[in-house]
Amino acid sequence: MSSPVVVNILGKEYQIACPEEEKPALIASAQMLHDSMEKIRGTGKVVGLDRIAVMAALNIAHELIGLQGREGEADPEAIGKLLLMKDKVTAFLQEERQLDL
Repeated sequence: MSSPVVVNILGKEYQIACPEEEKPALIASAQMLHDSMEKIRGTGKVVGLDRIAVMAALNIAHELIGLQGREGEADPEAIGKLLLMKDKVTAFLQEERQLDL
């Protein structure tokens, strides 16, 4: 059963439905994303939350691909989960952009 989890990323709170057994992983993922986005924002080279989020996603995906390359073939289940997360982030960014107009 899913229940809401509130995570904070760059000072914004997001409520995300999540199965109980996946909550620790979601919280850890949100913290990883926050840290990555904070680091990118700190450089001052990337402006705008959506651009910072895309750069962070690309960096995290690059790290994952590097790890997969060292361990052999990519895990199809992990790839599926990553694609699903990418779609959710894309949908969220599009929704945020529409709200800003």
